[in-house]
Amino acid sequence: MNLERLRHEFWQNGYLALDNFFESNLMDEIDKNIRNHFGDNPEFWHEEEFLTRSKTEVIPWFPQNPDLPEYSPEAAAPFDRVEADQKLQRLTRALLGDAWRPLYSMVMFSKKGTSGQAWHQDCPPDDSARFNLNRLVYTRDISPDIGGLTVVMPGSHRLGELPAGEPHEDLRGQVVLKPRKGMLVLLHGHTWHRVLPITDAFRFSTNYRACPEGTPADITDICLYRNMRYRFSTNSVVEERYPTS
Repeated sequence: MNLERLRHEFWQNGYLALDNFFESNLMDEIDKNIRNHFGDNPEFWHEEEFLTRSKTEVIPWFPQNPDLPEYSPEAAAPFDRVEADQKLQRLTRALLGDAWRPLYSMVMFSKKGTSGQAWHQDCPPDDSARFNLNRLVYTRDISPDIGGLTVVMPGSHRLGELPAGEPHEDLRGQVVLKPRKGMLVLLHGHTWHRVLPITDAFRFSTNYRACPEGTPADITDICLYRNMRYRFSTNSVVEERYPTS
């Protein structure tokens, strides 16, 4: 890896998409564990108001959290190996500095026929120095016929608030990523991004969130959507947002 080049690209665009970052066998292990956990028709986890307002229909799983009743050391083992990957550690350090720290890993599962994830920023952009880093790992190809492609707005981590408006409309300058098995996508928490609707089968990815030194552990508690700010810890809308024109 050319860490200096990748660091420059990340801070220029607000994201990186790296093919074949992880070995195929490890991706197969994680993929199997995710499918075993969710089954064919898992129930939604968030409240109906959030699902309706946010246009974000994902079901989370926190496989490495030993405090949750569904925790299994065997299921968590391949996720632990990804987090300990030295190449991933070096790249994260290059982007966030030596004192970076992991937050948690979260699998995000979307069922067939659901809306994906509307435009959002994972944490408020009020302070440019306080942000999370999404480290997204894909264990299978996500193709246009399935839906669920990842959409990013290059450079938007430097533009402040995501503008209020239609949750899922196309924006000029957006880039559509086609995640593939073994890919790593690194995404600044202030970068505007979304996931397209799921038209066939299902879609999931695993997010190993991290943050630089001095960032609070609850940095992702408030998420900014085009129509609201939402606080997950209280399951409540903390700000309504409306277009200015």
